[in-house]
Amino acid sequence: MKVVILAGGYGTRLSEETDLRPKPMVEIGGRPVLWHLMKYYAHFGHRDFVVCLGYKGFVVKEYFANYRLHNSDLTIDVASDTIEYHSRHSEDWRVTLVDTGVDTMTGGRVKRVRRFLDDAPFHLTYGDGLGAVDLDALVASHRSHGRLVTVTSVQPPGRFGVLEIGDGEAVIDFHEKPVAGGGWINAGFFVMQPAALDYVDGDDTTLEGAPLARLARDGELMTYRHHGF
Repeated sequence: MKVVILAGGYGTRLSEETDLRPKPMVEIGGRPVLWHLMKYYAHFGHRDFVVCLGYKGFVVKEYFANYRLHNSDLTIDVASDTIEYHSRHSEDWRVTLVDTGVDTMTGGRVKRVRRFLDDAPFHLTYGDGLGAVDLDALVASHRSHGRLVTVTSVQPPGRFGVLEIGDGEAVIDFHEKPVAGGGWINAGFFVMQPAALDYVDGDDTTLEGAPLARLARDGELMTYRHHGF
């Protein structure tokens, strides 16, 4: 199954890093967040990626165009102008990098890469988010109901610690940032049918706005509940 990754936003909340590179290229342990995300999908057998580029997209293109150079030890013979790579990478990925516009919204970005998708369900996720979602279970959930979109949902932790107070102002128990007892939120891992993109009008359409709302009203949006990170 192909994996579409949104990697074109400005990343303004991490401006000290994103002045130089797009947010998915910020490194964790010496590797871009995008690499870790792709490695996770590949673990479940999904190795065909379509990356939606925008802001500083050339940084992503350069990284993958020179992937062997970035991820190998090497010996350079200056006299003969030759390079011997001592390869350390084992990724058997296929990566399609698509310029989807600097200011295009999320829905518009996905619609722009539709020509690279087969007439089959595909994964969709954000290039700056990681999680321990069981992708096999997510796909199974999507296939079980036959709707156009499955979105992974998660209950976020509370923002503050919670005190249980008994008689005489005694604190009975204390819970540090417990999981919220209320609603579920978008965890950022989707499986979609290509027909879902018919709900996207154009470049100015935010996927998380009108398209998902209309899909929900039409009974075409389901969720897979994820418990954990």
